[in-house]
Amino acid sequence: MNDIRRTILWVIFGFSLLLLWDQWQIAHGHKPLLGAAPPSQTPSAPAVPAAQGGASTGLPTAVVAPAAPGAAPAPASAIRSAGAERFEVNTDVLKLTFDTEGGSVVGAQFLRYGDTMDASKHMVLLDDSASRVYVAQSGLVPGAIPGEFPTHKTIMKASGDYALKDGQNKLTVRFSSEPVGGVQLTKTYTIVRGSYALEVEHALTNTSAAPVAPHLYLQLVRDGNKLPGESSFYSTFTGPAVYTDAKKYQKVEFSDVKKNSADYEKQSQNGYVAMVQHYFASAWVLPAGMQRSILVEGVDIGSALADCCYRASMVAPLEAIAPGATKTVVTTLFIGPQEEKMLEALTPGLELVKDYGWLTILAKPLYWLLDALHRVLQNWGWAIVALVLLLKIAFYWLNAKAYASMAKMKAINPRIMEMRERLKDKPQEMQQEMMRIYREEKVNPMGGCFPIMVQIPVFIALYWVLLSSVEMRNAPWLGWIHDLSAPDPFYVLPLLMTVTSLIQTALNPAPPDPIQAKMMWIMPLVFSVMFFFFPSGLVLYWITNNILSIAQQWIINTRMGVPPQFNLPKFG
Repeated sequence: MNDIRRTILWVIFGFSLLLLWDQWQIAHGHKPLLGAAPPSQTPSAPAVPAAQGGASTGLPTAVVAPAAPGAAPAPASAIRSAGAERFEVNTDVLKLTFDTEGGSVVGAQFLRYGDTMDASKHMVLLDDSASRVYVAQSGLVPGAIPGEFPTHKTIMKASGDYALKDGQNKLTVRFSSEPVGGVQLTKTYTIVRGSYALEVEHALTNTSAAPVAPHLYLQLVRDGNKLPGESSFYSTFTGPAVYTDAKKYQKVEFSDVKKNSADYEKQSQNGYVAMVQHYFASAWVLPAGMQRSILVEGVDIGSALADCCYRASMVAPLEAIAPGATKTVVTTLFIGPQEEKMLEALTPGLELVKDYGWLTILAKPLYWLLDALHRVLQNWGWAIVALVLLLKIAFYWLNAKAYASMAKMKAINPRIMEMRERLKDKPQEMQQEMMRIYREEKVNPMGGCFPIMVQIPVFIALYWVLLSSVEMRNAPWLGWIHDLSAPDPFYVLPLLMTVTSLIQTALNPAPPDPIQAKMMWIMPLVFSVMFFFFPSGLVLYWITNNILSIAQQWIINTRMGVPPQFNLPKFG
């Protein structure tokens, strides 16, 4: 039984190390051991695939060139139009930078979240500077009839409120273009207090003498460079994402975009396009039932940045607009943190940008329970401790069976050691004698493994809940822990993690094989090194789990008449 259990643990441990090393390789721009190669970090820009309908997106121009119906707009440009101005708009949660060139959002800071590298500064998501490109744009492209219309390169006049005043619940910012191709475009941003969702009304007025039928496009453009402060020991998804009712949530890797091999739904009547990174996301949402083409591609905007840029866009054909008539399309632009409840309320499937992977079915109820505990305890650190305690209670009987089996094994371990020494030259007879001892003592060789294996998916799901929850950012626990999403600045928690792991190893029966015995002590030491770079919240979760496991194992051993003892390593 000992051999079987250790074999399973070795497989899990070895696979974990392989995955961690693979993520290390990806984070440093090297070729991974598993899966596709990461996006290149060389100064070359990504290849620009052809737009839908066979038309090339081409290089950026001041006005979008004629394109085939449903074709994507020209990419963003690093060269701004003459006369364009930028200004800031402040709400209680956002500081936004707008550009009169196209009425685009070119900057977004979160007033309630600190920067990854410096918590005294605001977290910046959207940015258009020498070091970052990440913007939200919209405009018009031709339909079946060639022509030119207002785009994200068209200079517009701005008006409205630039700050949310005390007692004011919402503000509006309006951009109006001169008629281009017989169409005047007016964008009206409405921002509500406490919200990260911007209602963006696109009003198209036909100023010509003939009907017009342009297409509305919405796009997010960003570079693919590594995020500042991103850990090398764990990796979360960064890149475009598409959601439709038919194919649900579809992540698109930068590397697949560069190879023009990205797989996602290209046509839909619902859903959104998004840009996702750890803790935060942006997304454009069109009204449900409105036909749209979806495109994720690499674009060259003439930027000096390495790996720039990528675009996720939707292009929606509009009904013909009669002369003098106005067509209005109300869209939503989300720029904010991945707060699950808020995302669920905005549009179906948006909460999936907070990616739990294949264990979502377990992770979502765990997050719900963690959030409920936080509402009671008012501290995310203590909510983590309480959640692990509740899980331990829920799995008490499974753990009890596992530890009882380990206690029995510990009790008969001297007989096993003596027998192995006596029959070390007769392996077949040794195996038969071992099975006879198991039958006599009523020990199940798998008794300690199965209960532990059942719990592994739950604790992995909890790991992803803690890793993905933006609520951990800048959340204090006690004393020196001021940010549960950052590593312990004094390494106290990792050291405690190492100590508790070694105590657990010491309480387990010593393997009869000396090499195995030494390796069983090296394993927790190697594993613990990684926790020096993990977020404090994750380390707190593991420490709590270890302490509760030690206590339960100690109690069960005592009840079964097997006095707990420490099996110290012998490296001589």
